[in-house]
Amino acid sequence: MANVEKISVSMTPQQAELLRDAVESGAYASSSEIIREAMRDWAAKWEGRKGDITRLRALWAEGKASGPAVAMDFDDILDEAREELRQEAKSAAPHAR
Repeated sequence: MANVEKISVSMTPQQAELLRDAVESGAYASSSEIIREAMRDWAAKWEGRKGDITRLRALWAEGKASGPAVAMDFDDILDEAREELRQEAKSAAPHAR
C-alpha cells in the first residue's frame, strides 16, 4: 500500500477485542484490513444518506414554497383517498362479458 495515511482511532475495549478476535481467527490479516472494510461499507451507506438528505431538503423547500399551511380534516382526506382507490380499482378491473 504505497499511498496510505496513518490515523489513530479510539474504540471501546469490546470493539478492540472484536478486532483482535477477527485477526486471530484468520478471517483478516490485520486490524487495518477490518477498518478499511468497515470504511468501505460506511462510505456506501453515507452516499445513500447524502442522497436522502438532498431529497428531504428539496421536499422541505417544495412544501415551504407551496404556501401557508391550511387546516384540513384528516377523515375527509382519508375518505377522498379511499374513493380515488375505489375508482382506480374499478377502472383497472377487466370487464366481465
